[in-house]
Amino acid sequence: MRVISLGWGVQSFTLAAMAAVGEIAPVDAAVHADTLHESSLTYAFAKQWTPWLEERGVRVVTVSDRQQEGTADKWGGVFIPAFTHDGRSAGMLRRSCTHRWKIAPIRRWLQANRPSDTVELLIGISTDEAMRVKPSDVRYITNQWPLLELGMSRGHCENWLEEHGIEVPPKSACTFCPFHDTKEWRNVRAIPEDWAEAVAVDQAIRTMRPPHYLYVHPARVPLTEIDLNTPEENGQMRLWDEECFGVCGV
Repeated sequence: MRVISLGWGVQSFTLAAMAAVGEIAPVDAAVHADTLHESSLTYAFAKQWTPWLEERGVRVVTVSDRQQEGTADKWGGVFIPAFTHDGRSAGMLRRSCTHRWKIAPIRRWLQANRPSDTVELLIGISTDEAMRVKPSDVRYITNQWPLLELGMSRGHCENWLEEHGIEVPPKSACTFCPFHDTKEWRNVRAIPEDWAEAVAVDQAIRTMRPPHYLYVHPARVPLTEIDLNTPEENGQMRLWDEECFGVCGV
């Protein structure tokens, strides 16, 4: 059995599109583990491009951990790597959301549907994130990284999609992911429903691990208090326009 782990981000969607147009070997399915908290842009992109994939022989399957209750289980355990502060020291919780919301649902589906002893799981890791490569920790799954074999970076993936007349997807991540940089937080804020969810989660987790206070932003203050504006938006003037006239000697 040959399956793509489809996150609907640039790299994994490129793999699915390559299978759809015949540039890599056919797959039995592209399985998407829906965290239930993806960006509205990601859900819209998936809705638009799922029919395109399936018309070209790539079956799209969506699975999820429907047992989750927001970001905490019934024992109050937080599954996101929130930033902590207890008034004296700062830290970060261990991340378990990836396994709970992505890895485990995909494996449950594979176990229920694999017709043979082994599964080839195609993972969209590109050359610029090769440090993420890890072998499978279960015997029935063999991880494969076609983008690495092809020497493709994220930029190469974007170029490949554009050259084939295929839309480049938005970055895939939960709305409240603590690993967002300022640019991503600005993107979240630009979509009212996504921002509302991120703010609600940030508020909900605050006192779930006493004596620590928890936050989704590394500044360790409520998300609504973070200044996400650019210096220009805060009134700082530019020293020059961004157009280069070639006079600085660089």
